Amino acid sequence: MSNSFTAKVEFFDRKMGWHYVRVPTELSEPLEHRADRGLIAITATVGSSSWSTSMLPLGDGTHFIALPAKVRAKENLQIGATTAVSFETR
Repeated sequence: MSNSFTAKVEFFDRKMGWHYVRVPTELSEPLEHRADRGLIAITATVGSSSWSTSMLPLGDGTHFIALPAKVRAKENLQIGATTAVSFETR
């Protein structure tokens, strides 16, 4: 199953916080049955970068995908930038 969306790069405002994109509820909600302790295993793609990761719960019923530093550097992503994201479940 492949899913695509556009999202703004956000940052958890705390020490050692993560950069991330919010996954639209209409894409994450149908996959909740696949969650293990709230995590949904995926392969994410931004630009020419793909990596194995998980959608993580935000605690309000929604999920996010963390953006590793190497992906942000390669794709030139800054907080507030809008980017296209796709993912496939694993």
